[in-house]
Amino acid sequence: MSAEATNPLSAVESADADVVVRRRGRPRIDLRRLGRAALLGATAGPAPRDRLPDAISHVADAHRAHHPEADLTVLRRAYVLAESSHRGQFRKSGEPYITHPLAVTLILAELGAETTTLTASLLHDTVEDTEVTLDQVRREFGAEVAHLVDGVTKVEKIDYGVAAEPETFRKMLVATGSDVRVMSIKLADRLHNMRTLGVMRPEKQARIAKVTRDVLIPLAERLGVQALKTELEDLVFAILHPEEYETTRALIAGNPGAADELGAVAEQAAVVLREAGIGAEVLVRPRHFVSVHRVRLKRGELRGCDFGRLLVLVAEDADCYAVLGELHTCFTPVISEFKDFIAAPKFNLYQSLHTAIAAPDGTVAEVLIRTHRMHKVAEAGVVALGNPHVGQVSTEQSGTPAVLGEHAERVDPTRPGWLSRLLDWQQSAPDPDTFWTSLRADLAEDDEITVFRADGSTPGTISLPAGASCVDAAYAQHGDAAHACLGARVNGRLAPLSTVLGDGDTVQLLLAQDGASGPSPEWLDHARTPAARIAITGWLEAHPEGAPLATAEPRPQVSIAADRRSGAELHVDLDGEPPSAVRPAGCCTPVPPDAITGFRVRGRSVTVHRTGCSAVDAMRRLGREPLPVSWGDAAQGRVTLVAESFGRPGLLADLTEAIAAAGAAVVSANVEPPTEQRVRHTYTLHLPDATELAALMRAMRGVPGVYDVSRARHRTPGEPRGA
Repeated sequence: MSAEATNPLSAVESADADVVVRRRGRPRIDLRRLGRAALLGATAGPAPRDRLPDAISHVADAHRAHHPEADLTVLRRAYVLAESSHRGQFRKSGEPYITHPLAVTLILAELGAETTTLTASLLHDTVEDTEVTLDQVRREFGAEVAHLVDGVTKVEKIDYGVAAEPETFRKMLVATGSDVRVMSIKLADRLHNMRTLGVMRPEKQARIAKVTRDVLIPLAERLGVQALKTELEDLVFAILHPEEYETTRALIAGNPGAADELGAVAEQAAVVLREAGIGAEVLVRPRHFVSVHRVRLKRGELRGCDFGRLLVLVAEDADCYAVLGELHTCFTPVISEFKDFIAAPKFNLYQSLHTAIAAPDGTVAEVLIRTHRMHKVAEAGVVALGNPHVGQVSTEQSGTPAVLGEHAERVDPTRPGWLSRLLDWQQSAPDPDTFWTSLRADLAEDDEITVFRADGSTPGTISLPAGASCVDAAYAQHGDAAHACLGARVNGRLAPLSTVLGDGDTVQLLLAQDGASGPSPEWLDHARTPAARIAITGWLEAHPEGAPLATAEPRPQVSIAADRRSGAELHVDLDGEPPSAVRPAGCCTPVPPDAITGFRVRGRSVTVHRTGCSAVDAMRRLGREPLPVSWGDAAQGRVTLVAESFGRPGLLADLTEAIAAAGAAVVSANVEPPTEQRVRHTYTLHLPDATELAALMRAMRGVPGVYDVSRARHRTPGEPRGA
């Protein structure tokens, strides 16, 4: 049963021409009818050259709806080859096998895929399951179609054994890197297989559903193909969580008034927009099963409007904001629900304005506002962008791709940062298990951030998953050369490599010049991306010795002011070779009077940890020798913090009160003259317990007007900034 079949919002019920309450999704094609048509077509011989075979006519109709001028001759030839090569093959459900490529092609045609994609879709199983060869496909249909067919063709299980599935996905992803249409065909293929999964054994259903959940659904999300993603989610939900699925189905079926409630708000919104002279189409979009389930978990008891959302479609980008203004003026807006994905599109090409409005009777409805073109991309994602081997015309209204010259540079707007990262790290995955595990972990990330490189020699941006650290940025920018990374500047400030980056941050990675260095095990605690984790793990496994051999000779003590942010002085015992750098580890941030120990981690550099840090045990397991380190007496128990704030009366008193409440004593304080209404306070504090430093900084940040608190080196009163 489909998600829409029991949804009370599926029916068309509206009296206003501008308000359409329609079922979400596409009409289903009877596969048994397709099978009979395919068989009749086979026995009756090929169709005349001036018309298509009956079995593919519905695909042609869907294709012409998006591409009126499309040449259907190649589709006819592809169908004839597919039908003849699959003749005599049947699916487990009993239908002729040709019904599967037909159904997959129909899915893509309804999404607006261009002719080359549909041609490859009809042929996508021929090389894998019939006597047709890739060379034959190339000769008859060209190199592009052959590349797409090859990209979705599984590797031979006899050659790869249990590694066949991960290696098939690796091959498919590499092919997707040069033509994203490969993944479009795979997603449509998996959707049809999931629709017909009921004939499989329960254990096989569960295995396929889990791979779909962990790999295919995240890929559909990243490629923006929401129409496929949502149906795949519901099908997986029904297989892996049958009880929750049945509860959700019953909940939807038990709320037949949901359409009326949302429809009433839609009519009010349509009247408001019509009176404002804004041409708009107001639709009610029912939520799919998984979406209803998530809302129920979030909100508990559901109201009628929680079963769907309003969708407002307009012609131009500017109209979206005009609609937003009218709705927020004539209804009560729920400001916390507002998001602008037009000015800042999501990483998967998605654009819309999101808001929520309350009608006079208190009914709250979520609203999506987008142009017709945005809606097409939101539903079909990269499928709507067509052939990545052609350029896009500058006139947005046409939406028609213009073919580049034979030797023109390839323009591919469908090659997002996450795909580039994936293609980079998969080359370093040493075995199929590592690749498979890393792929699932990479795809489990829900969002993406962009950081700006501050290195003048390589300006630009780095795309990273949300939650990535400076370690991830280092390997994304420098590859294996990131082994020599010593630290970073984030937004102009020195920062440990463990620093988590935010969207829009500027990062400058600091690398050792001699290159004789390597990462420490603690880096793995901060690495979020597979590329960083694979590179770090590989280096650690190749360098198990880590530290130099111990010597019986007495070693001189070297005193270095290592942590300039806190002014703490560190004494380190080493041989006739002094360290190039000594710094507290970012994982445990030791400050006086913590008990500490040190390790040489790369080149002549030393990292200092608290003795209870988990990284200390990891270092010892790798055979690294601890180095005697100690705090200098002059800095015992002291830390220097800088508070940046907006000037206001009573700020100094509030800050000192927060410091005292946290148990710290003020040794000295300096307040610089206000600059552009901003004030900088520098405090040298005695901290009895180093573990309370983070809590102290949080308390200071909580003082009204304070927008940043950071550790800094000691500066004498009146010393200019940057000295």
